[in-house]
Amino acid sequence: MTSDTVSVGGDPRRLLADARDLAHRVRLAQRVTWLPLLVLAVVTFGAIPAYRYGNPVVSDCQAVDGGEVCKFWEPAAQFYWLTAAVLAYVVIAGGYLRVARARGVGVRVLPYVLTGVALSVVLFAAIAAGAGAWIVPDPQALLDPSAAVQVLFRLLTPTGGIGLALLVLAWLERHVALLLFALGYLAVVLVPINLGWGVHWGGQWEDAPMLVISGGVLLLGSVGFALAQRLRRPR
Repeated sequence: MTSDTVSVGGDPRRLLADARDLAHRVRLAQRVTWLPLLVLAVVTFGAIPAYRYGNPVVSDCQAVDGGEVCKFWEPAAQFYWLTAAVLAYVVIAGGYLRVARARGVGVRVLPYVLTGVALSVVLFAAIAAGAGAWIVPDPQALLDPSAAVQVLFRLLTPTGGIGLALLVLAWLERHVALLLFALGYLAVVLVPINLGWGVHWGGQWEDAPMLVISGGVLLLGSVGFALAQRLRRPR
């Protein structure tokens, strides 16, 4: 990254404007927004076979009127999310550091990476400790949870954690476009679009539609931010 020195004649307002312009140019040079979106899209797509071929664990069953309620946990998928997410954030940190050295600027990605890793560990621990989903053979045996509870459950998932970490990255980079993207991504996660797939459809492929949609949103975002960065690059 290079900058031209221009005499400002001691004008404080000109000095302040130049300082703000330089800070803005540095922030632009620090951004590699497409990278985390691409890496996390790959991680999301990779979760599909983990759900499909993993063996769920059903335990702590309790009889209720009209059926039975059991604790349902998918250890293969959850271990996949923990391992893949930690590796993904390491790759993201390495990519940011490499770009920062090439462009001669600092990098502020560490808080984002630490947030992503911490969320992955906390969510895994919560699910492993018993905060997983409950299943019941007869859907009428229990009242459906409220909309607020359903939104909270979806937020406390690996895909929800990705959205929360992206909010942190948007704040670090002062990146309004990324903030809007992260909010849109969270809206997709919290108000899922199942394209008519429905509950309990698809057997062991039940989780695939939302993972494809969530990963697709991240992938499209990565392509969009990469194109925008390329267009900003001086010719």
